[in-house]
Amino acid sequence: MQFTKMHGLGNDFVVVEAFAGLPSTDLSDLAKQVCRRHFGVGADGLVFLLPSEVADFRMHMYNADGSLAEMCGNALRCVSKYVYEHGLCHWPDITVETLDGIKQVQLALDGNHVTQVKVDMGFPVLDPARIPMLTLTNPPIAVPVEVQGQRYAVTGVSTGVPHAITFVPDVKRIDLANVGPCLERHQVFPRGTNVEFVQVINANRVLVRVWERGAGITQACGTGACAVVVACVLNGLTEEAVDVELPGGILKIHWQNRQRIYMIGPATEVFTGEWPLN
Repeated sequence: MQFTKMHGLGNDFVVVEAFAGLPSTDLSDLAKQVCRRHFGVGADGLVFLLPSEVADFRMHMYNADGSLAEMCGNALRCVSKYVYEHGLCHWPDITVETLDGIKQVQLALDGNHVTQVKVDMGFPVLDPARIPMLTLTNPPIAVPVEVQGQRYAVTGVSTGVPHAITFVPDVKRIDLANVGPCLERHQVFPRGTNVEFVQVINANRVLVRVWERGAGITQACGTGACAVVVACVLNGLTEEAVDVELPGGILKIHWQNRQRIYMIGPATEVFTGEWPLN
């Protein structure tokens, strides 16, 4: 199986062309093997590029733990860069089918090189039943959730996948490896959740650390950055256009007129290789 290793601000993926069909093996188990660091290629997700009847391409992704991912903003930027730079499309406006619907992508170009990728991430979901989140607070702003004897004020947002956003004075002081999985699997989130701790610097800049459902601590999360800005605005902490600074770098997020969310950020190709399927 030929693959290309890519990352979006350190959130890394193994990208595989599967236009002739998916590999005839257990894809969940394959993802766990390929993504396993030190023993496999090492990645936060395994992404297959497929043909689509409703868009230019289809993205089919598994998290590092083998679970199916409905949507991933960083992976979407990576595959959009991939299809253009590998000659699979010759136009800068791309549509990509995901389990969360069709996403509109615009590529910023320098010759044949993609420098930035802008994604229309659509509308955030704030209905607790659709996030899903078990709470009577609608929209779910600053909902008290207790883990490990400590209470957190959590704002719930879905941007293709569920997110739990908590505001803290200093993100560096959060024991993310311990608190993250507890919040991910808390009973208030029946399908689990991504977790973001946010430190607001000013009205247009925030610092964020991420625990991703199915991947653990990651350097960046595109859907998470979008959810963070929605939560910031709902809590009256920032404006609608915000630089979201993650450990891997900065994503520019704009919740335009509290309607559609737009994400701008880079993607990088690292290397290519071959994974034995037998």
